[in-house]
Amino acid sequence: MHNQPVALITGANQGIGLQVAKDLAGHGFTVLIGSRDLARGMEAASTIDGDARAIQLDVTDAASVAAAADRIRDELGKLDVLIQNAGISNTNKKPGQTFQEYAQTCTASILNIDEMRAVWDTNVFGVLTVYQAMVPLIRSTPGSCIVNVSSGAGSLTANSDPASPLHSSFGPIYPGSKTALNALTVAMAIELGAEGIPVNAVSPGFIGTNLNAFQGTGTVEEGAQEIVRVVLLGRNGPTGKFTRWQDAPIPW
Repeated sequence: MHNQPVALITGANQGIGLQVAKDLAGHGFTVLIGSRDLARGMEAASTIDGDARAIQLDVTDAASVAAAADRIRDELGKLDVLIQNAGISNTNKKPGQTFQEYAQTCTASILNIDEMRAVWDTNVFGVLTVYQAMVPLIRSTPGSCIVNVSSGAGSLTANSDPASPLHSSFGPIYPGSKTALNALTVAMAIELGAEGIPVNAVSPGFIGTNLNAFQGTGTVEEGAQEIVRVVLLGRNGPTGKFTRWQDAPIPW
């Protein structure tokens, strides 16, 4: 059995996922850099001080996910932390188009259903695929926990309020996918609650990453903070919560 705590981070070859990996490596974790492209994952791992290992993992490819689970089981024998960070915001946004402009093309009556399927395949079904493959390892590792990286854009409470800045841009594609991810988080928390395994959703905030064409206003260091805080609580922390930095609750 591997001596250090092991954290798998999906979509960790860049952005917030990579920063979380750096932070957790600094806390003595072995970090597994989940990346669709193994070469990019290896390049990212080489930038981390500590035990960082690239692992090929495409959340939309069940065979890739199963192979990653087998590798973790065979090489490390445990999984202390699963961070579901991989996500996409769109597939059809035009160059130079603001997200406000793009949101107007994503209303329920006119959105591109194929685009919605592609985003949900990563942000929702991909999360469930990884969960199902990794939960046997999570269950067999004392002190384990799961963090799903969500967004305040998925809050139905906030989006239902006409006074909320999110209200006018809510749509079924990206925001709706995060609403569905929140539902999965609650379902996972209920399922694993009796076993004492916390499952929580965290919003990093509006961080400048490739996800939003670097239009975000926060840094990746800021975006990683709440994820790392919740991870370090481990089984001592709450479950079924949705927060942003620092432990500020977000309404579902």
